[in-house]
Amino acid sequence: MDHILKTFDGISFTTGAALLEFSYLMAAILFVVGLKLLSHPETARKGNFWAASGMVLAAVTTLLLHKNDAGVGIGWLNLLIIGITILVGAAVGFVISKKIKMTAMPELVSFFNATGGAASALVGLLEFMNPENESLLVTLLGLIIGAIAFSGSMIAYGKLSGKVGNLKAGIMKFVNIALLLLLIALTVYVLIQPVPQEYTMLVYAIFGLSLIYGVLFVFPIGGADMPVVISLLNSLTGIAAALAGFIYHNLAMILGGIFVGAAGSILTLLMCKAMNRSLISVILGGFGGSSGVGATSEQGGNIKEISLSDAAVLLSYSQSVVIVPGYGLAVAQAQHAIHEVEKLLAEKGVKVRYGIHPVAGRMPGHMNVLLAEADVPYDMLAEMDDVNKDMTNTDVVIVVGANDVVNPAANETPGSPIYGMPIINTNKAKNVIVMKRGMGTGYAGIENPLFFKDNTRMLFGNAKTTLQQLIGEINAL
Repeated sequence: MDHILKTFDGISFTTGAALLEFSYLMAAILFVVGLKLLSHPETARKGNFWAASGMVLAAVTTLLLHKNDAGVGIGWLNLLIIGITILVGAAVGFVISKKIKMTAMPELVSFFNATGGAASALVGLLEFMNPENESLLVTLLGLIIGAIAFSGSMIAYGKLSGKVGNLKAGIMKFVNIALLLLLIALTVYVLIQPVPQEYTMLVYAIFGLSLIYGVLFVFPIGGADMPVVISLLNSLTGIAAALAGFIYHNLAMILGGIFVGAAGSILTLLMCKAMNRSLISVILGGFGGSSGVGATSEQGGNIKEISLSDAAVLLSYSQSVVIVPGYGLAVAQAQHAIHEVEKLLAEKGVKVRYGIHPVAGRMPGHMNVLLAEADVPYDMLAEMDDVNKDMTNTDVVIVVGANDVVNPAANETPGSPIYGMPIINTNKAKNVIVMKRGMGTGYAGIENPLFFKDNTRMLFGNAKTTLQQLIGEINAL
């Protein structure tokens, strides 16, 4: 190790800088390759590997080759501190990845967003006071966006875990607008001063107000809009990281942040399209509670139940079955059980597909990840539009823990909060079996007319337990 470090110390300043920039270029290429592979479930794991390799390359070459304008490297003490920090972080990350449940994955994503935003905000806070910093506007923007991403992501984490409720007072939108205008005014005021670094207290005030804005910005947004919020916060974290890269003139940070920011922005717009809502309406008029558990509404008609044996017969003698998973499937950890049902039906000659709504679950791609954990073949996962095209020819639809994404009110009730939102048109199938624990509403907090349709039968109970019993009934036929 000493020999390797001495070798790198012996590299000329110009050569070392060239090698460092080349490593950043290679890291950027690996990021692009990783993103491309992440676009398909079959190559997603390879994509993670290649993107992570790019980050490792950038980190290692920075530690070994980076030198300041005087030609001085990072130094042994700093290397030791950084090394220990990386090891501690890696250990914590390893433990979290082993213990985290699939139902808590959205919370984990929000927490990771928060750490990225906090890092960028701290960079901006520290570097603004650096007299050699020539990018004060970029630095303040990184501080503000990073702080908003941090506090907003932590509130999203609390909402997703059921620890934080909603603050849906009508005045909140005006409070948020006023706070945002105040942040802009303070930022402009500091930047137009002859020596902005002397206004330390104002910079700390901007930092504090940004944290408050992040909290108040996410507080009013309901649980039904959480997939959009997570995507938006992810985008903000990427933008903040890119701004931190501009401060340090670090190509790897700039490109990595741009990729994350762009991907998050595109995904945010796609999520909004999937809900037929504008981003502004999501931010200013979010709907739905944060949990959706135990919510009740007045009965809108008569429901019809189905027994396990009748459900087994209906499914076994069908030609086409579509399974629509939702967050309830994740809560019950029933992904392996539904996969077993799917395999049994396929053995009987039934055509089985999974209908995946873009915003099913609590984060983008939640259902895809959940079913991948159970080794469900990727080609059995069909997008909403593809499933809807053939819904009238579908013999049975099994809805497992989904609610708002199959709610016909989106098509039939103009006054409904979800009116106009694209849904999986399960009500057009010949038969619908809805598996739920009770008659509670979804995250939007509104009643689902699907439960009262003539072609719908309710199968109440815990999804995992019910599916296991259904497996026994199918095997007994």
